[in-house]
Amino acid sequence: MGPDTGSRLLIVPALFDEGHKLRRFTLEVMRRLVGAGLGCVLPDLPGLNESLAPLEAQTPETWRGAMAAAAAHFTCSHVLAMRGGCLVAPDLPGWFYAPLAGANQQRQMLRARIITAREAGREETQDGLLAQGREQGLELAGYRLGAAFLQSFGALVPEAGNQISTISQDQLGGAGLWMRAEAGENAAQADALAAIVAVALKGQG
Repeated sequence: MGPDTGSRLLIVPALFDEGHKLRRFTLEVMRRLVGAGLGCVLPDLPGLNESLAPLEAQTPETWRGAMAAAAAHFTCSHVLAMRGGCLVAPDLPGWFYAPLAGANQQRQMLRARIITAREAGREETQDGLLAQGREQGLELAGYRLGAAFLQSFGALVPEAGNQISTISQDQLGGAGLWMRAEAGENAAQADALAAIVAVALKGQG
């Protein structure tokens, strides 16, 4: 979306179920950034959404490489990464929105599987599932993840260097949309996030 000249943002989406819950919000933020005269690119991570690549073959490293390739292809000058997407963001200046550690996201997905198993009369544990997953791969929250992915994902933390500013949920007001049971949107939060990025970029220009 947006102009072909000037600053262009690579948007790295939130991961897995959070990505679905934040999809509408992410697009609304993009539309506001375009309205401020900025270009935006939202690629799918390999194996997710419309990507034809097999998810089970992916690792955090392949995702990070894909985001770096997308940034280069579309000549993006900055990055705006959402939640778990901050773990696989390319090395560009920009912003991390409410960054999430890999261990926290993995724990959420394991907990959801354990609850589902319990409802079906099966007992599973986080340690047992992780041990299995790191050897054979594992399906979590409807996503079939490979062993190589699970061997490294839980140890990842967002690396916000000098070129990255972190935007907390408090700066947007209200609870994060990823906490809702279903996907939703919030115009005021989209306004706030887009304004933070747009004002900073225009100040740099």
